This record gives sequence, structure tokens and C-alpha cells, in this order.
Amino acid sequence: MSIFKSDTSDKKPTQPSTKTSSRKPKPKVQPTRIGELGEHKINIQLDQLPKGCKYVSDLMVANSESRTGYSQIDHVVITPQGIFVIETKNYNGEIKGTRDNKSWSVSNRFKMYNPFMQNYGHIQAIKSLLPDYQESRYISLVSFTMRCRFSVDPELRKIQSDELIVYDVELSEYIQRKMNRIQAEKTGPVLTESDIQKIYQSLKEANITDPKIRAEHVDKAGSAERAKR
Repeated sequence: MSIFKSDTSDKKPTQPSTKTSSRKPKPKVQPTRIGELGEHKINIQLDQLPKGCKYVSDLMVANSESRTGYSQIDHVVITPQGIFVIETKNYNGEIKGTRDNKSWSVSNRFKMYNPFMQNYGHIQAIKSLLPDYQESRYISLVSFTMRCRFSVDPELRKIQSDELIVYDVELSEYIQRKMNRIQAEKTGPVLTESDIQKIYQSLKEANITDPKIRAEHVDKAGSAERAKR
């Protein structure tokens, strides 16, 4: 009868079955990735601007007045009516502050350096690169995501101001409205197509792309920001 017995000598013992969840944990979006997504949204807005406008993103230039020796500027838009310098912020909550406050608060939880004072330094750095365009109109724009709500000076939302706080989704609208406003005022020199190209080229040539210098700047800037808090 042995020929009818199953040979189990080579069989491995049966392991107890264990159920594993088929759900994979959702990958967390890292802060750097959030920043990249925000900048992508801004670039989409800037691509909607009229022909004849040019812009430079993620511009880093030398600035002797800065603690790090450099200024990193999110976006510069060159239009016939003026030069728009844009600082973008990725915060969540209520933004409180006035034009003259050195620090603004986010939902009363923590403070940040007044973005218009920060952008003023950026504008001065850009002016130092453009000696032929000192008298051009410079407009300071600070852009926040829709995750924020503003409790700021009402003047900073009025189109007649050269300092404007906007949501990222309305950036192109505000730039266009401001261009129309300046054109109607007929004040200041108009930038020609040649001027716009010259400014654009000057900024591109001045842009520092060395990864090491950029990383050192970010590290120093972060340390300075934490010290202010």
C-alpha cells in the first residue's frame, strides 16, 4: 500500500496565512514640493499676460545690502507700463499686518518679515542691475494662496497702489488691471519692445545658477528668518 501514500518528504510546512492591507499610505507632500506646485500655478498665471510682456522666475542676483549677499526673487514681469516684482508666499491662515509693521502674523501663531519690506530690497537689487531704467515704474506684488485670508491695509488691495497684495489665482488679472491703470494715467516713460528685451537679457545674464551658492543663500536666509522670530 506504500505506493498509494503521498510522499511529503519534500513538502514545506504550510505557513499560516496573514492578511495584508492593500491600501498604500499616501505619500506626504514635502514643503519643497508644495513650493514647486505653487510656483507652477504662478507661471500659468504669467503665461496669460499679453504679448510683449516677458518674465523671469526664480531669479537670484548679488545684493550687497542683503545679509546673505544675495537676493532671490520669485518673479519679475517686464511690461511696457512698468516692472512688476513678485514675492510669493505659501502660508495657510489669516494674514495680518500693515504697510509699516516690520512683522506680520499668520493666524496669530507665528510671525513673518513684512513681505513688502522684503520685496523693497528685491526691487533695489534689480535697480542696481538696470542703471538705464532707474525712472521706470516698479510695482511690488505679494501673492498668497487661496488658503489665506487677508486682514491688511485696504490700500494694499486697491489698484492705484504700487504695492499690492493678491491671491495667486488673480495675479494675471491684477497685473493687467495695473497696466491699464498706468496707461490711462500716462505718467512715466513707456518701455519699448527693445527696452523690454534689454531688461530681460540683463536679468537673465545676472541670474546666479550655481547650486552651491543658492543652497548657501537659502540656509543663511532661513537662519536669519528664524532669528527674527
